[in-house]
Amino acid sequence: HVPPPAATGSDEEDDSDASTKPIRSEKKKNPVSLFQTGGDPPKEKKTKKKAPPKAAESEEETLETPQKNSNKKGKGKKSKKSKEERAPSPVIEVDNLEEFVLQPAPQGVTIKCRVTRDKKGMDRGLYPTYYLHLDNDKKVFLLAGRKRKKSKTSNYLISIDPTDLSRGGENFIGKLRSNLMGTKFTVFDNGANPDRANADWSNVRQELSAVVYETNVLGFKGPRKMTVIIPGMNADNERVPIRPRNDNDGLLMRWQNKNMDNVIELHNKAPVWNDETQSYVLNFHGRVTHASVKNFQIVHSSDPDYIVMQFGRVADDAFTMDYNYPLCAVQAFAIALSSFDGKLACE
Repeated sequence: HVPPPAATGSDEEDDSDASTKPIRSEKKKNPVSLFQTGGDPPKEKKTKKKAPPKAAESEEETLETPQKNSNKKGKGKKSKKSKEERAPSPVIEVDNLEEFVLQPAPQGVTIKCRVTRDKKGMDRGLYPTYYLHLDNDKKVFLLAGRKRKKSKTSNYLISIDPTDLSRGGENFIGKLRSNLMGTKFTVFDNGANPDRANADWSNVRQELSAVVYETNVLGFKGPRKMTVIIPGMNADNERVPIRPRNDNDGLLMRWQNKNMDNVIELHNKAPVWNDETQSYVLNFHGRVTHASVKNFQIVHSSDPDYIVMQFGRVADDAFTMDYNYPLCAVQAFAIALSSFDGKLACE
């Protein structure tokens, strides 16, 4: 029996709380309700609410590798699970790329992607291009991202065209900007700067997410602490638009001032120390094969079992990135890009 690589996590982590699992799953909140902040839910909400958790849960199970069954005693869903495992992953239709990458993942569907880093070419060592593809048979291209060269802070442009990463082009779909320290990041869509707002402010860029990294006592050598701040969802499961009028009104300032109206705080799941491998581990259910400080899972503190997003290394320049409702591809990709940034990197 070969011990699994550190990053994939050994079964230790799951066993440790197997006894509490059944209790927790009975009380489980519907993942969708964790992200709702805006407005009064419409009347028909109740019927809608029943379905998503089931789908989300079975989806989580399919992420498991078959031989891991032994560590899930608490769930008591084995027979269903083996059936689930053979089911093909849902077909994800990307008819309109621009729409797709800004749309929240459908409830109960994990969108599995792959990030590749291209360091070839003139200054790619310093400014690699990152590509996001669906991790399916067709390997559909979704996004490309690259750091801008002349920017004082880290500033990544995100594009829906792998060859056009210019700020002015019509393929520009979003950007990721860091503070001077390189510890806080904000993700914008492709709307206008507030200086160029139209009368009703509707053309102004939305903030899609913010990421805050905390150094721990080991500097960035040990597991990092990440806080991810995203806009909440309204009763129709659409993202509440957050269009700051100035820098003091953005997601970071709202979070710092504890003004959490229509804002959701997520964080990375703390890895567990494993004596056998002498490393910190997380269970990525076979989706991550290489140990790396860049591997992470993002969760809501009210339901640490619902993985909003996970990211981890599978080869030197290849990573898997899986995201769930309520994230969209641009949010997840930008969060992943922030984790590559130079000031944080210690590898």
